[in-house]
Amino acid sequence: MDAHRAKDAYGGAASVPHGPGEQGGPDGMSTQQEPRTGVAALSPPYQIGVALALAVVAVAVCVHIGMVFLHVAPSNTVTKKHGEAIDEWIYPEFEQNWKLFAPNPLQQNIAVQVRAEIHTAGGEIRTTRWYDLSAQDGRAIDGNLLPSHTEQNELRRAWDFYVATHDGDNRPSGLRGALSETYLRRIVVLRLDRADAAGPGDVVDRVQVRSQTTNVRPPDWSEEQISLKPTYRLLPWWSVPQNEAEGGVR
Repeated sequence: MDAHRAKDAYGGAASVPHGPGEQGGPDGMSTQQEPRTGVAALSPPYQIGVALALAVVAVAVCVHIGMVFLHVAPSNTVTKKHGEAIDEWIYPEFEQNWKLFAPNPLQQNIAVQVRAEIHTAGGEIRTTRWYDLSAQDGRAIDGNLLPSHTEQNELRRAWDFYVATHDGDNRPSGLRGALSETYLRRIVVLRLDRADAAGPGDVVDRVQVRSQTTNVRPPDWSEEQISLKPTYRLLPWWSVPQNEAEGGVR
C-alpha cells in the first residue's frame, strides 16, 4: 500500500517519516529545499562583488553609447563644450564615418607597407624589403568566416587616422598628429616583429611607412578611363624607441 495514502484506524492520514534532505512542514507534510543556483548560490560578499561588477559594466556601456552618439550627432552645445573629451574617447579605435553611403564612395585600393633599418648583432646596418601589411591582413581575412577586428580594421584605421591629421607634406595639421604617428609606428613595429624582420640579436632602429594607392578597375560597361598605375605616399623615417624595438609594446 502506498504509504502516503495509508489511513489509521480512525480514518486519519498516517504519519510518513521524512526522507533524506526533507523537512517537515507546519502541517506535518514533507517539503524538499531546492538547491540555489547562479548568483544566488554565492555567499553574500561575492554577491555584492558581482552586483558591483555588473553596475560598472552597465555604466561603461552607457558612457560609450553616449560618447558615440555625441560623436556622430550634429554640432550642439555639449559637443562644443566637451568636444575634446569626446574625441579622446572615440579616436582612434571607435571612430564612425559614412564613407560607405557617401555620394562618391572610395574607388581606390590603399595598401600600407613598411620597411625597417636593422642594427645587426655584428654591428652592421641593413635595410629590409618592403612588407605589404595590408596584403597580410587580406590573406588572413580571405576565407575566414569570423575574421578578427584587428585583421579587418586596426591597420586601416591607423592609416586613416594618420592621413586625417597630416597634410600632403606629412606635417601634422592638428594636436593629434603626434598621437597618430605613435599609433601607426607601434602597429608596424609589432607587425615586423611577427614577420621576424630582425634576426636573433638584431634590433630595429628605424621604420619607414608608405602607402600604395591603386584605382579600382571600372566595370566593362563603363567608358571611364583611369590609370591603373599605383601611386605612392612615402613617409619619413621614424626612430623606434628601445622599449618598442625590444617588443615591450604588445
